[in-house]
Amino acid sequence: MKRKAEHELFQRRFRRRMAFVAVTFMLMGVALGARAVKLQFVDQDFFQRQGDARQMRVVDVAAHRGTITDRRGEPLAVSSPVDSVWVNPRELRNSPAEIPRLAKLVGRDPDWVLRAISSQPEREFLYLRRHLPPEQAAAVMALGIPGVHLQREYRRFYPGGEVTGHVLGFTNIDDVGQEGLELAYDHWLAGEPGQKRVRRDRLGNVIEDVESIREARPGRDLRLSIDLRIQYLAYRELKRAVQAHQAKSGSMVVLDVRSGEVLAMVNQPSFNPNDRSQLSAERYRNRATNDIFEPGSSIKPLIVAAALSSGRFAADSEIDTSPGWLTVGTKTIEDRNNLGRIDFPTLLLRSSNVGASKVALALDPRQLWGELRRFGLGEVSATGFPGESAGVLTEPELWRPIGQATLAYGYGLSVTPLQLAHAYAVLGADGRAAPVSLLALNRPAQLRQVIEPEVARAVLEMMEPVVSAEGTAARAAIAGYRVAGKTGTARKFMAGGYHDDRYLSVFGGVAPVSDPQLAAVVLIDEPSGGVYYGGEVAAPVFSRVLGDALRILGIPPDDGADARSVGTLVQAMGQP
Repeated sequence: MKRKAEHELFQRRFRRRMAFVAVTFMLMGVALGARAVKLQFVDQDFFQRQGDARQMRVVDVAAHRGTITDRRGEPLAVSSPVDSVWVNPRELRNSPAEIPRLAKLVGRDPDWVLRAISSQPEREFLYLRRHLPPEQAAAVMALGIPGVHLQREYRRFYPGGEVTGHVLGFTNIDDVGQEGLELAYDHWLAGEPGQKRVRRDRLGNVIEDVESIREARPGRDLRLSIDLRIQYLAYRELKRAVQAHQAKSGSMVVLDVRSGEVLAMVNQPSFNPNDRSQLSAERYRNRATNDIFEPGSSIKPLIVAAALSSGRFAADSEIDTSPGWLTVGTKTIEDRNNLGRIDFPTLLLRSSNVGASKVALALDPRQLWGELRRFGLGEVSATGFPGESAGVLTEPELWRPIGQATLAYGYGLSVTPLQLAHAYAVLGADGRAAPVSLLALNRPAQLRQVIEPEVARAVLEMMEPVVSAEGTAARAAIAGYRVAGKTGTARKFMAGGYHDDRYLSVFGGVAPVSDPQLAAVVLIDEPSGGVYYGGEVAAPVFSRVLGDALRILGIPPDDGADARSVGTLVQAMGQP
């Protein structure tokens, strides 16, 4: 009986326990079910947002910068895709053993990486290396290190290197224009970055593009007026001359006479925009537009043009230069020889300072100033090039007689090589000025008549003998073509006066005379070795560059018997 009672008691307790356990599990099941319902339906949006916050990211999509080409479509500046490596310092600090391998692949010192991530513990973004080639960036990601990520960017590349460096300028590491046309037209070339939402894994790698928020807008292309063929010729010959004469620097500008387009613009020393170690202001400054100089006797054709435009002189007028010198105030202006009575062609042929000074002094200062301004002196040429100089042409009310006299042979005023080339182009275009353009024109330029066509043609014909065997620029002659030009050799200014042994050698010219197409100016700064006259230093550069340029462009020769042989060569080259 006793055992039976104990057995029944055990069974009752067992049933109660089982019931309790069953109820407990049932309640737990209900609770879990309720929780699941709450998570799946009631709190679904909340947890979706939390999950997205951990896995979803909005990232920028880099925009492709516009391509710069020459007038014929040859690429001068292009953007290539690259990858930049960035890290989350908080995550990377958890993998210190991986830092040496990572540092080696990105070309950093391991201690530098460790200091960088340790000194900024609160940051979640730190560039480790910008602009790696895609294959090198892929090797970095293959390491699988938490906290290491890639960002697609673009790097600017300049196929022409030094040849086009001063015209194009360069961009910074963020692909924003810093100098040259890259800066001037940054608003045109730069695209608008896009945005997209992506899903990342636990290592931060993008595993899915979820949606595009804003499409990236690529930059627009820019077509320059530069002809890369002529640009290279000018670069090669200018560099050769600067080295041969051990000069300080040099510049050359070639213009299309009728359109005002810049076909070539070069400086020496140059720089390679692909090499950031060369990016110093002294090297990348565009001297052709930003530096000014006293033009010396190369200004005399403009003085003659002003004289003919004034009505006080005619093309056959004579100037008495006897006895070979002229005293103005306390200064004596001299010619090498007493030329006596000379006409304007002789004034330019023999480069008479006395004759030019007498002509300038005979003109009304305001009128002379106005004529020079119409040629574009004393004002920027409106190319839009950053830092372009207006030169120096003081108001005539400030002139003294000696200043007006010395201005006639290129002292007391300053110009840029581009300004002087433009002034010569006006003479070649029958006295019409086309706005100077560094962009290729899609329609004919709007020309402005600044001097009478008869005056421009007369001055151009007067300049032609300068390039003959009797002139100061015989070495500027081009076989088969008639050339008009003028030399200039100016002493360099220093505090308190002018150097006795430092010179600027200049030559400016137009070709062919019968139908002017090209105008160019060559400037060599401080040639040494005892040779410094413009006709010996600068004129040969003009001859070699424009001679080849005329043939490349297929411009017919116009110089008598030589024209036939040269014309055959031009035709054989098959240029348009």
